Amino acid sequence: MSAAPDLLRTPPMEAAREILRRVFGHKDFRGLQGDVIAEALAGRSALAVLPTGGGKSVCYQIPSLVRPGLGLVVSPLIALMADQVAGLQQSGVAAARMDSNVDPQTKAETWRRIEAGELDLLYISPEGLMQPWMLDRLKRTPLALIAIDEAHCVSQWGHDFRPEYRMLGKLAELFPDVPRLAVTATADNRTRDDIRAELKLEDSAEFVASFARPELILSAERKKGGAQKRVVELVTARPNRSGVVYAGSRDGTEKIAEALRQAGVPALAYHAGLERRLREERLEQFLEADEAVMVATIAFGMGVDKPDVRFVIHADPPASIEAYWQEIGRAGRDGEPAEGITLYGSADMAWALRRIGERDVDDGVKQVQTRKLRQLYALLDGTGCRAAAVRRYFGEEAVKPCGQCDLCLGEVETTDMTVAAQKALSAVHRLGGRFGRGRLIDHLLGKTKDVSDHEAGLPTFGIGGELSAVGWRDLIEQLLFEGLLREDPNDGRPLIMLGEADGVRGVYRGERQVSVRTQAEPAETVRRPRRKQKEPPLAPADQPLFQALRSWRASEAKTQHVPPYVIFHDATLAAIASARPGTRALLERINGVGEGKLARYGDAVLEVVRSFEG
Repeated sequence: MSAAPDLLRTPPMEAAREILRRVFGHKDFRGLQGDVIAEALAGRSALAVLPTGGGKSVCYQIPSLVRPGLGLVVSPLIALMADQVAGLQQSGVAAARMDSNVDPQTKAETWRRIEAGELDLLYISPEGLMQPWMLDRLKRTPLALIAIDEAHCVSQWGHDFRPEYRMLGKLAELFPDVPRLAVTATADNRTRDDIRAELKLEDSAEFVASFARPELILSAERKKGGAQKRVVELVTARPNRSGVVYAGSRDGTEKIAEALRQAGVPALAYHAGLERRLREERLEQFLEADEAVMVATIAFGMGVDKPDVRFVIHADPPASIEAYWQEIGRAGRDGEPAEGITLYGSADMAWALRRIGERDVDDGVKQVQTRKLRQLYALLDGTGCRAAAVRRYFGEEAVKPCGQCDLCLGEVETTDMTVAAQKALSAVHRLGGRFGRGRLIDHLLGKTKDVSDHEAGLPTFGIGGELSAVGWRDLIEQLLFEGLLREDPNDGRPLIMLGEADGVRGVYRGERQVSVRTQAEPAETVRRPRRKQKEPPLAPADQPLFQALRSWRASEAKTQHVPPYVIFHDATLAAIASARPGTRALLERINGVGEGKLARYGDAVLEVVRSFEG
């Protein structure tokens, strides 16, 4: 549905607000949405960095409906395209996608609609867009806008670099009169500079919103052995909720999902090694379910707009703070409280460092990726507010503590372990880097089995009686995090060696302090009670109607094979249950009920409401 005839002579921003109301059922723009849209309506390109759940898609969807021509959206994942197209179609917008899952007949019909001027928005992958025949055909098509979604994929400094995104810089030359809008949720200063340079947006406006996500409750804990047992504990302590568990390998997703199913949790595994149809079925199951857990690699989730994900658990830590914030950001998109829990250990960091070292990229890129990785582990193992650390990382100033992460709530204390660190470093030096953690700890405690006369005669043998084996293991983890020790993989039998020479000398001389973080309380299996996390606040008398509306929505979604939230979000159903509108005119006043959905679902919704009257 392009701009209605009565809007063609309306000032652009007035037309944009009217489409926001008519199509999407919202009264006004949020945050920086209006500023970004105004820039696009003026025919100017821009870069917009808006947080997950901040309404990035509206920034290019509405200009595509106001301006004459076709809105072209470049997106990296089929699941993301399918999700957005389904949502637009529910609102009465003429939207389509072209990808490898679309059959030739549907593609032919899409081209017919484009050439007839009947299509408002077309979603396409970067590889598909940059085919010579595709570009040639689009040059003959009037374009309203080109949107590059998940624009951080263009940057080699970013967490999700995709070489095919580099080709998109050519769009500036191929379509010089078409405004281009690059949007993403996560990009630090260097990544933003790279996006602007690669996409030829150097002279364009940049809009960066706050990275605050006050609904997210963050925590992190060091792994005690494998992560699987702890993940099962965390998930089973959060019953009847939707969640995502990220694992670092395909095998890891399968094993954790199986362990969760054995514990009675409806869990699904998702990774790139699964047959495509099976992945699609599992994604549909997850999106349609009120209570399900997806155990996935990072192949899952970018842009999936399931609003009621109540927790994201990292069984293995992400690659950077950008990746952390985007993946954690899959939770709480409805604005209700949600949790982000990360399990981590120095072995994870060592593995990630090896991966960086093996990549076929410039040394400069490796250095940046290594720095980003260490910044992530400094965040996870730090002592200050986690949410504030993320916001400072992205360049925000005067950031206050969130007051609800595990570090804000717990009385975090640090213990000076410099003397013990000196003993550990000296022991590693005298053992010549020939042993792993367990043998190093046995040496410090004087418990090495069948000890040689040489080892028993070393001054470090048995000098560590002040700590238990667990205490030494925690200290060694800390020294690995700080780069004072390093772990050589040694074909699966890691060896502990000294790390950065200057840092080690500083500890020996007492010039550098080593502190270990301790918490006054043990990590909780279930976080402290907070606001109700499942449903929007409603009077008890309105709960039955709300549940009836959700049942109607679930049935409708199942019939159409679409996620329930593309029909109506819970917040909209809660508003309907509270207001109990008796006419279509009253129903249209509810936030989230646009003209398209009113026409499509109005009578059915009113029938459900009337069934609770009198």
